Amino acid sequence: MLFRMSDTPVKQQSTAAFYGQAVASFAVALAATAIGIFNLQTDSWVRAFLGIAVLYLVTSAFTLAKVIRDRQEAGQLVNRVDQARLEKLLAEHDPLQKL
Repeated sequence: MLFRMSDTPVKQQSTAAFYGQAVASFAVALAATAIGIFNLQTDSWVRAFLGIAVLYLVTSAFTLAKVIRDRQEAGQLVNRVDQARLEKLLAEHDPLQKL
């Protein structure tokens, strides 16, 4: 039996524990930052500016993570197409065929 890489799909999925840890870490970091900004001994406009800066940083981080994930998924799709083409060429190639 001929084994092909495309016969076994690779599934990269994180565990529930890893997902939970990532969500909890994000929540703790965001809460700690919000509490720190709220408790600053400064004018309210400075706290508001820092709050908006944190929100901007968080949304930018989510956008960057999505872009990186999308590029990785697109690369995997191209690699799978290239692998399928290579397997087809190898399957059709007959080394004993006369030139």
